[in-house]
Amino acid sequence: MGYTQPRAATDDRIRAVRRVLWLVLALNIGVAVAKLAYGLLIDSVSVTADGFHSMFDGASNIIGLIGLSVAARPADRGHPYGHGKYETFASAAIGALLLFAAWRVGSSAIDRLAHPGGGPSVDAVSFVVMLVTLAVNVVVTTMERRAGARLGSEILKADANHTGSDVLVTLGVIGGLAAVRLGYPIADPILGLVVAGFIIVTGLRVLGSAGSSLADTARLAPADVSAVVLAVEGVRGLHDVRTRGTESNVYVDLHVQVDPNVSVAEGHAIAERVEQAVADGFAEVRDVIAHLEPYDEYQQRKTAEQEQDGRL
Repeated sequence: MGYTQPRAATDDRIRAVRRVLWLVLALNIGVAVAKLAYGLLIDSVSVTADGFHSMFDGASNIIGLIGLSVAARPADRGHPYGHGKYETFASAAIGALLLFAAWRVGSSAIDRLAHPGGGPSVDAVSFVVMLVTLAVNVVVTTMERRAGARLGSEILKADANHTGSDVLVTLGVIGGLAAVRLGYPIADPILGLVVAGFIIVTGLRVLGSAGSSLADTARLAPADVSAVVLAVEGVRGLHDVRTRGTESNVYVDLHVQVDPNVSVAEGHAIAERVEQAVADGFAEVRDVIAHLEPYDEYQQRKTAEQEQDGRL
């Protein structure tokens, strides 16, 4: 027994995620070029570092697109559960890029603190450039975060966090430019260090989310699954509800108990109804396997033990 969602639904989701990533990639490249060019022009370590950070945003988009291409491959002999976790690997790579970006920003700031120089040349155009790129980053972050939640995409959620950290960087840079304009050039590298700290926190969060998928953390509450299963006609009990996978591709297996006197055919039909009910009840479920068991004394005891342990 077993039920697998039609592949068309997965393909549609991947196409939707890919469209978002291509749009975000184009916007990130434009923002990065603007920041890098102007940062080098006015000799600002914080603006230039912000430009490099935006370049990493674009790199993370490319990693995401590559990860999605691999994740879209169907199950094969070597990957019977499909290639969905390659999306998780891609989100982990984005987290690693964030940490690298933090190192790049932090090292530039430390170098400027050690060799102050004259400081950047700040004028009204500096603030216009940074405010425009900030507005683009806010739009990108909001769009990606909403699309990630709607599509259950780890890549989009991770990339939204990445771009969100870019918003923090840009806010810090604008504050630093204002301080420089007021006669405090040391604010430029100091704020660069503060921003690097924010990027590190974001990178660790992205890596933690990817780790949850790779460690097969439970994706659905057993109590929620139990409520759906027990509503199916013919089900007397259940136990060993297990879920794993990514947020958008959840695999479920459970033991379902039926009257020991029903025929094999009827028991099989009940199990199939359970699999369909779970798949219909949770949009993120990709595959369900229900193991059929008679609801005898031994099985009742197993179910009661798990209910007492809080596992159901």
